[in-house]
Amino acid sequence: MDLPLAPPTVLAVPNCSEGRDDWVIDALHAACEVPGARVVGRHSDPDHDRTVFTLVGHPMAVQDALVNLAAACVDHIDLRRHRGVHPRVGALDVCPLVALQPDDEPLAEEVALGLADRLGHELNLPVFLYGTLVADPSRNRPFHFRRGGLEALAEAIESGRIAPDAGPARLHATAGAVLVGVRPPLIAWNMELADGTVADARAIADRVRESSGGLPGLRALGLYLPERGVAQVSMNIEDYRVTPPVQVVAAVRREAARLGVELGDSELVGMVPRDALRASSPAALGLRRFTPAQVLEARCPALRRDPPRPYR
Repeated sequence: MDLPLAPPTVLAVPNCSEGRDDWVIDALHAACEVPGARVVGRHSDPDHDRTVFTLVGHPMAVQDALVNLAAACVDHIDLRRHRGVHPRVGALDVCPLVALQPDDEPLAEEVALGLADRLGHELNLPVFLYGTLVADPSRNRPFHFRRGGLEALAEAIESGRIAPDAGPARLHATAGAVLVGVRPPLIAWNMELADGTVADARAIADRVRESSGGLPGLRALGLYLPERGVAQVSMNIEDYRVTPPVQVVAAVRREAARLGVELGDSELVGMVPRDALRASSPAALGLRRFTPAQVLEARCPALRRDPPRPYR
């Protein structure tokens, strides 16, 4: 007898430009809780002034949750008052649907395109597509839209050099724009400098990131975190199957040693696919506060698969 097929499950990792006000963060979290979707991860950072949610569930339920979240961001976040160190162009800054394997792409793209249309029509927000949804390599990553900040993006829209893929051809007065995309699993990984300066962090970031000839698919910034009083190398690992965390940590440690700088702890922002940590233990990677609940498949068994094939 054929067993019934499991319902489709999609994964989204929206990033909101609020990481300090617990009441607002709770309101954003509550907006995501709709039947058929659930929040399995939440990470807030006051220095970055940013909260990352991890949502899983039925495709339409996740889309509904993301529309609700965008509406809550419009209601509660005013970018004119945002002072976080993380680059951003929107209250709901970036909203990726994550394709764990290439076979997941078509469903993720369908949900993402529907989401972009709804954000534009229902909430009057300008939406820019990125990732697998666009073929233009000059606008397929969030940093392509964040260069120069909100002012630069507003001027590019006004001059006609770029147009939103959905919604009005102008930024929302308080909520900016939303970046909606489909991408493979991305790992946000930060490393603190125990005794280094922000200049040291920037020098390390410059040596390890792809754009400077460093590791493939690695984005890196050197930042100063005033709440913690430390410098940080803030990184995005765009595809851990190409550049795993163990390789990233080794590269940062090597560059820190070259400068005579002592590193502090690593920090995982959001959740991580279990396969990404196979090469080393969390403790060896500097993840002192790591818990099994940060493994994606542990919180959502429906996402468990065979070991993933190389992504393209």
